[in-house]
Amino acid sequence: EIDITRPRWREQPGTLIPLILSNIKNFAPGESARRVEQGRQEAAQKEADLLARLALLPDGAQKAGETKRMIDLVRNLIGYREYPKYEIVSRYFLYKQALLREAAKLVAAGVLRDAEDIYYLTLEELHDVVRTHEVDPQRIDRRKAAFHSYEKLVPPRVITSEGEIIRGAYKRDDLPAGALAGLPVSAGTVEGRARVLLRMEEADLAAGDILVTAFTDPSWTPLFVAIAGLVTEVGGLMTHGAVIAREYGLPAVVGVENATRLIQDGQRIRVHGTDGYVEIL
Repeated sequence: EIDITRPRWREQPGTLIPLILSNIKNFAPGESARRVEQGRQEAAQKEADLLARLALLPDGAQKAGETKRMIDLVRNLIGYREYPKYEIVSRYFLYKQALLREAAKLVAAGVLRDAEDIYYLTLEELHDVVRTHEVDPQRIDRRKAAFHSYEKLVPPRVITSEGEIIRGAYKRDDLPAGALAGLPVSAGTVEGRARVLLRMEEADLAAGDILVTAFTDPSWTPLFVAIAGLVTEVGGLMTHGAVIAREYGLPAVVGVENATRLIQDGQRIRVHGTDGYVEIL
C-alpha cells in the first residue's frame, strides 16, 4: 500500500482474477451476508455472556453497565482508526502518479530507458536528472542488481528496530516427533491441505486450505476469506498475518523457520495455533 514501487490493484486489476474465481468456486451466493450475520450473532452472544458474568460480581450492575458502554464505543468508533492510513495511502498514489509522469517525459527524451528506473534513484537524484537531463545508467544497473540479490535473501525470524538480528532455536520438549515449532498467535487446531505460496497472485485456494508463506501484508487479506489456517516463516503476535488470523478466527502459527521449504504444497498438515507448532501428516 505505502510502497509506491509495488503496483496497486487499479494498475494491475488482473491480479484480482484468481481471487475472484476462487471466491466464486468456494462460496455460494449470499455467503458474505451470511458470514456478517453469523459474526453479528456470535458477537452479541459473547457480549451477553460477558455482561451476565460481570453482573454476578460485587457491584456487578455498575461493572456491567460500564463494560456495555465501552463495548458500544469501540463498536461504533473503531472503524475510524483506518481513516488516517487511508488518507496517507491515497496521497502516496498521487505522488506516484506525479513521479511517473515525470519519468515518462524522461523516457520520451531518451534520458531513461524505462519509467520505473526512477525507483532506483533517490528523490534528490531524480530532481537533478529532471533538471539536467543527465543520468548515470550504470548506477541504476548496480542498484537493480543489488535489489534482485536482496530479493533472494531469507528474512531473519527476529530483527530489532536497531537492525540487530537475533538468532536462536526453539527449546520445546513437548512437541510430537517431527513437528515444526513456531509462535502461537491465534488459538485453535485445524487440519487441511497446505498451499505454499510466495506470491499472492499465484493463489489457487479451496475452502479449508491452510496458507503457508514467508509473510503476509495487507494485500494478502482477501485470501483469508477462504483459508482455514495460517503458517508463516516470520512474524510475531502483532504482525499482519497474526492480527488478521485472530480477526477471522483462524488458527495460526508464525515464526516457523523454513516453513515454505519443509512443507510441500499439497501436503496435509495440522496447525496447533494454541500451542504453537505444525505437524506434517
